[in-house]
Amino acid sequence: MIFDGRACELGEGPLWHPTRKQLFWFDIVGSRMLAQTPEGPQEWQFGQRVSAAGWISDDELLIASETGLFRFHLGTGAREVVAEVEAENRVTRSNDGRADRQGGFWFGTMSKRGGRDPSAGAIYRYYRGEVRVLYAAITIPNAICFSPDGRTAHFADTVTHKVMRVALDSTGWPVGEPEVYLDFTREALLPDGAVCDAAGNLWLALWGSSRVACHAPDGTLLQFVGFDAPHTSCPALGGEGLTTLFCTTALEGMNDAARLAHPGAGMTFSVADVARGLKEPRVIL
Repeated sequence: MIFDGRACELGEGPLWHPTRKQLFWFDIVGSRMLAQTPEGPQEWQFGQRVSAAGWISDDELLIASETGLFRFHLGTGAREVVAEVEAENRVTRSNDGRADRQGGFWFGTMSKRGGRDPSAGAIYRYYRGEVRVLYAAITIPNAICFSPDGRTAHFADTVTHKVMRVALDSTGWPVGEPEVYLDFTREALLPDGAVCDAAGNLWLALWGSSRVACHAPDGTLLQFVGFDAPHTSCPALGGEGLTTLFCTTALEGMNDAARLAHPGAGMTFSVADVARGLKEPRVIL
């Protein structure tokens, strides 16, 4: 079902805030963050592209933008720069991001022209005041999410058709080289955003395929959940009992005929009682 009818050119970064019990998400191209409350929709406009967030407190988020990370107060709109990242690079913007179990925040950057500028981006981690490049020469960073025990990170460079995973130490830094977890090369599928559930299964949006796939920790495909929008971009688990699957979608790359054929494209969807999620960790500044 449609959770929110506001169409996004590039919907991304859904975050279920565990203390507010509220879903936040982004329209990257529209430079805006959206949310829903019992009283109705909310929206915040920013002067630059924003794409992902972690929660700091009941009233504050850490937001990834095209110039880095900033602290944002939902009530007053006050902003405070936490870290400048590629701030002088006019080519790139932020993309996928998520807090890890240790209180850090992973986020990726990529060209504003998408795949037309290969290897223009990177994947970073912010942790207790430090920003470190984890993986360089990334084209489209996606699928950033973490196992329930916090000892494994997943990520993707969408154009490679592969989802990678890497072991983490007790403080959340990668240990050793990443290995291939899921390989969609044969099917030419494009892995986008992802989230892990409480059982350790990975829920993965497949761009251009109108669906989210669920894979077991060993890579076995468990199920698909379909949506009436070609470009599923990122899932989140939230709602009562954390059992609702939310999914952002995008209009980007769709011509007039495709948009007419899929009137829900760009909207945010929800499906109840799909899986039990995990409480999103708080980012420690």
